[in-house]
Amino acid sequence: MQINMFYIKILFINFLICFYIIPAKANEVSLKIVNPEEIGLSLEKLKNIDRKFNELIERNEIPGAVVAISRYGKVGYLKAFGMQDTTKKIEMSINSIFRIYSMTKPIVSVAAMLLNENGNIYLDETLDKYIPEFSDMYVSKETFKNNISKESIIKANKKIKLHDLLRHTSGFTYGIFGDSYAKRRLRNSVLGKRPLPANMTSNDFVIELSKYPLADYPGESWEYGRSTDVLGRVIEIASNKSLESFLDENIFSLLNMRDTGFYVERKNWNRIAEPFKDKEPSLINITKKPLFFKGGHGLVSTVPDYINFCHMMLNKGKFKGNQLLSKKTVEYMTTNHLHNNIKRSTSRIPGDGYGFGLGFAVRENDGVSVWPGTKGDYYWLGYGGTYFWIDPIEELVAISMTQSVTKRDKINRLMRSLVYQAINE
Repeated sequence: MQINMFYIKILFINFLICFYIIPAKANEVSLKIVNPEEIGLSLEKLKNIDRKFNELIERNEIPGAVVAISRYGKVGYLKAFGMQDTTKKIEMSINSIFRIYSMTKPIVSVAAMLLNENGNIYLDETLDKYIPEFSDMYVSKETFKNNISKESIIKANKKIKLHDLLRHTSGFTYGIFGDSYAKRRLRNSVLGKRPLPANMTSNDFVIELSKYPLADYPGESWEYGRSTDVLGRVIEIASNKSLESFLDENIFSLLNMRDTGFYVERKNWNRIAEPFKDKEPSLINITKKPLFFKGGHGLVSTVPDYINFCHMMLNKGKFKGNQLLSKKTVEYMTTNHLHNNIKRSTSRIPGDGYGFGLGFAVRENDGVSVWPGTKGDYYWLGYGGTYFWIDPIEELVAISMTQSVTKRDKINRLMRSLVYQAINE
């Protein structure tokens, strides 16, 4: 009887693991899933993630989501919730494909650092070495006289460096996140359109961008903007390859990121996650190969693909025994590069308590941010509702992907609380 009870307990534990952790078919995902207790995650506390995401879906706040948690390089939680496409009534899958928007930036930043490691580019080089149109830039400054605002166009006092592109101190802006003369100019231009014209190439883009004044002098303020799009063009020039080809050859193929790219092939259209049609802004069309491979926001990916990228970063540049990026480069990228003399923009990102490295927001201390976390953790997010962070101290990776612009901030906050509450050792 004791033996029977033992086997019953084993069967019950296996049932819990399968029910809560691996709802997808075994051949759907190549990641190995371990018992969460093995990596210090509470099975009981993980149920809170199930409950909260199911509540969001029941209230029609999001159509669906995929969530993953890893520690020590092992995935202990990977689950799909809700619907991938409510219109077509397709359930969410672990391998559903998402528009990851600005989660493109960390990947392109790694690509640039690969070139830096090989001596193909150097971060102290000026941008005009690669794109001469940026040799003589001007800055839009707001001045006041008798309480009346006026725009002054002033010649930039220094040139943009590649380092500025990586840490968003170039002066390039998006035209959003606040208001200024520079942002209004860009917002009202062809570059302010969503989406950008379909016939625009990466070269067309940088030439057009060079016509507009910067939001500030290069190197003097953090301003979220088009820097990584420009960096993508630099990668193309320095490597003599398209950004798509460079990423495929040097990152995606090495990290088994089979579903990551700048568009989705027809055979995989049935795997594209879609937002609510009537509640959300329309998202970019990812069914056609673009002319312009946008380094700032153009990629699609899956949770299993992106977790491979995160594992490489957590493991100091190594993936399955291969050193993609050097340990020192990873450390350099995930250190705050915004010294005290650099002004922070009015944007809500990277957030209180966070500086910015090379492609990632980096937590500067434990006590300032309103989010749970650890000094040294780093993160980024995507406009369409994707989010990840890496906590080197806890050896933790957490990712959530949905397609909801309106609920993304809520989910990002929720993820921080839900993941850290599940750690029991």
